[in-house]
Amino acid sequence: MTRSAEAPICLFSYGTLQQPEVQRATFGRLLDGRPDALAGYRLAPLVISDPGVIAASGLEVHTIACPTGDPVHRIDGIVFSISPAELAAADRYETDAYDRVEVILASGASAFVYIGPEITE
Repeated sequence: MTRSAEAPICLFSYGTLQQPEVQRATFGRLLDGRPDALAGYRLAPLVISDPGVIAASGLEVHTIACPTGDPVHRIDGIVFSISPAELAAADRYETDAYDRVEVILASGASAFVYIGPEITE
């Protein structure tokens, strides 16, 4: 399915994209969202080296969602409805450590999310 240039895009955030100061710096506005969750993933710490990202978030260590394959693992977060231009801005904000993928959330909604490598135990 292709999206029109104006169709809203769902983006699931579990971290710094929920912070008002990050939203203002990244999107130029505050976002409205709704709670949801991502099953089969766990958070891991991620050291950030990009000075712009550190300045916007105020944090040198962020978290990254990593797939575990275990539906018991769950990450709570917020789903935001954003524009294609705002998705491009989010791509620029997230570091190279993150990959953007489309997932099905606990609610059954489809959304993009930034993730890291699989966790194997």
